[in-house]
Amino acid sequence: MHIYFLGICGTAMGNAALLLREQGHRVSGSDSGVYPPMSDVLAASGIPVHEGFSVERLQKLAPDCVVVGNAMSRGNEELEWLLDTQAFPFVSLPQMLGELVLLKRRPVVVTGTHGKTTTSSITAYLLEKAGKGPGWLIGGVPHDLPAGAALGAGETFVIEGDEYDSAFFDKRSKFIHYRPRVAVLNNLEFDHADIFRDLQDVQRTFQHFLRIMPSSGHAVVNGDDPNLRTLLPVPWTNVCTFGFGPQNDLVISDYTDLASGGAFSLVWKGKLWAHIQWGLYGKFNAMNAAAASLAAALSSGGTVDPSGFCLDELGNFKGVRRRQDVLFDRGSTRILEDFGHHPTAIAGTLRALRAAHPESRLVACFEPRSNTARSEHFQEAFTEAFESADTVYLGAVHRGAALAENKRLNTENMVQALKRSGHKASSFRTNEELFTSLVIDFDQKACANTLFVFFTNGSFDAVPARFAEALRTVIA
Repeated sequence: MHIYFLGICGTAMGNAALLLREQGHRVSGSDSGVYPPMSDVLAASGIPVHEGFSVERLQKLAPDCVVVGNAMSRGNEELEWLLDTQAFPFVSLPQMLGELVLLKRRPVVVTGTHGKTTTSSITAYLLEKAGKGPGWLIGGVPHDLPAGAALGAGETFVIEGDEYDSAFFDKRSKFIHYRPRVAVLNNLEFDHADIFRDLQDVQRTFQHFLRIMPSSGHAVVNGDDPNLRTLLPVPWTNVCTFGFGPQNDLVISDYTDLASGGAFSLVWKGKLWAHIQWGLYGKFNAMNAAAASLAAALSSGGTVDPSGFCLDELGNFKGVRRRQDVLFDRGSTRILEDFGHHPTAIAGTLRALRAAHPESRLVACFEPRSNTARSEHFQEAFTEAFESADTVYLGAVHRGAALAENKRLNTENMVQALKRSGHKASSFRTNEELFTSLVIDFDQKACANTLFVFFTNGSFDAVPARFAEALRTVIA
């Protein structure tokens, strides 16, 4: 079957195209501004990627099915022609995955506002190390797996379950298509302000997700999260909980932030399962580890006592690219890049780094880029999130001009609030101005004993990498 991807260079679309190619399908696609690294990966796999959109080209290719990417919207010439002529069937990416990849597998679907990519990566990593031959589709670049997607020869398939909508014509959350057998509910907060009205709206879509759990399935739920507890009970399926609270089935205990990462124990119903010491910081990453350990064990048949599943390899897990990635580490100066774009995630990371490096000055730089981060909704929460930092640099609000002033995150007001609480803080009209200020403010002497953290779910106009390169020229 010839499957054509409209918008193929996105991470999820490109990785899905690789999966279908591995299944034996003929795959091609188009995108605007074809760009690496995905374009290079696709080319290396023999998948044709066409620059721009052309109705004439699409007619000649005559695919059996068109997968419409989530980023595609009305006005695209190929899409408009498809709608007018109905020449070829078209589906959303999640629907295609559900029908062609996940059918007859045992999907482990990892959901939650935060931690989906890391938890999915840990789950696939543990199953791979256990010799289970899992498949996976991960919305990032894992350091511990050969690629972000693999079909796998085993029964289990690990996939991130995003609550965002499936396509312009399918406003159901993506995870509704994913046929969960094991479902991880890692946490739940308000996010995606462009498609959800409020927290209750987000909870509603998670309720719909739980409704499709089979009676033989397992829901792995963060028992510390009050927004998830309101979704329980779900008597039609099996539920086990994890968290720091003693009421959970799997309890995280003895957590310690070390300079080299975190250390903690996992205790299953009063019995020690494993003691973990690894290179990832923060209690939130310990939660990711607990959820992934349960998901891997339950999907491997450990339904009575999952603690029989071996976790010896967990301490060797190195993480996912752009999640606390070390860009520079020389002397007493360090630069990290993190994908954080929600106040809870940013606050958790900064608290963990503060605990792990109590003697270092902590400098946080933030690019408000996601649809929720750009809005005024989390104005106060973002301000509070940066309380653990000593110095804060706030970059340009991405596409800020597209929002009315009273609907846009006001970074100058954040700066004034942070200054009142004793912090050094600055906001910038452009990310280039932020970069220039960093270079001026931090010469070799000023950088001593300093930990820089850049938070962005986009490129930040390459400021993190450029600043790391600038420091290499001044720090011996």
